Amino acid sequence: MFISVSDESIVVSDNWERAPLHLIEEISNYPVALIGDVLQRMGMMASSIRHVAGKTSFFGTVLPLLTREGDNLAIHRALDDAQPGDVLVINGNGETNRAVFGDLLGEVCLARKVAAVVIDGAVRDVEELDIMGLPIYARAVNPAGPSKYGPGQVGAPVACGHVVCYAGDAILGDRDGIVVIRRDILPTLAKKLKLQDDIENDFRERVRATAL
Repeated sequence: MFISVSDESIVVSDNWERAPLHLIEEISNYPVALIGDVLQRMGMMASSIRHVAGKTSFFGTVLPLLTREGDNLAIHRALDDAQPGDVLVINGNGETNRAVFGDLLGEVCLARKVAAVVIDGAVRDVEELDIMGLPIYARAVNPAGPSKYGPGQVGAPVACGHVVCYAGDAILGDRDGIVVIRRDILPTLAKKLKLQDDIENDFRERVRATAL
């Protein structure tokens, strides 16, 4: 970690695999809304988890974190294990009066090539994060900073935006919101998305053909 504190209070689970990024990238060409339609509207995060800084779209693999309200020690610890393409999915217990993420952690994320950060809680330093370009989705923005005492968990499933997120599953976001996708359905999903996209494009063409 880049901070000099003990991380003994953080429980780390590392017995999991990441979904292949090339499969996630393939479906990232489609809007989150279309993906959600094909998945029968399952896995869609609540609208309260909204874009607040950086790029508006992202894709990657879930790196789940559980933090105590207003504490970000688990996030610092998780970044030791983060791999390129990971998305930090943080259950901050919905706390909106103290941020658990800011621009300094954003710098570490960029160095680790983290794809995005999703927080069921609050973030701060949004102007700096916006300049960095790191996609940030959160429940709220608040300037009050965090403590670094723990406890917390890294790698175990967490709830974020009313969706249970498992380590290594796919996650994508755009201006409409966020969808989380199980790894086992990724190999067949691109074909289903193309079929639905073709249906919708055909509908558009038929409507436009009738325009006066």
